[in-house]
Amino acid sequence: MPQGTSQATPPDAGAARVIAKVRRLMLVSTVLTALAVAAVLGIIGYRLFRSEGSQAPTQATLTLPPGAKIVQSAIADDRIVLTLQVGGALEIRTYDLKTLKPLGRLNFSTVP
Repeated sequence: MPQGTSQATPPDAGAARVIAKVRRLMLVSTVLTALAVAAVLGIIGYRLFRSEGSQAPTQATLTLPPGAKIVQSAIADDRIVLTLQVGGALEIRTYDLKTLKPLGRLNFSTVP
């Protein structure tokens, strides 16, 4: 045989089975890798589009009645709660923490 030319001899039956098995294993691993990559990209996309994203800080001015003093403030469950003293009486006002819109107002009075 001259140099530079090579002829592949067909594999015997045992080698052909091994080659077929390796091809199947490679196909299975390729499919599983593609599924794993697709799952990771799907999760990233889901979290990216389902998240609320970063919001710009809200800046607002809450107006209080004349002579009112803030006695106490608290934050709970996406709400801000202010306890005010207005003219000697206590009042509780609740606002949405994200939008600062009023949610409720509770006045206290004494019964003579």
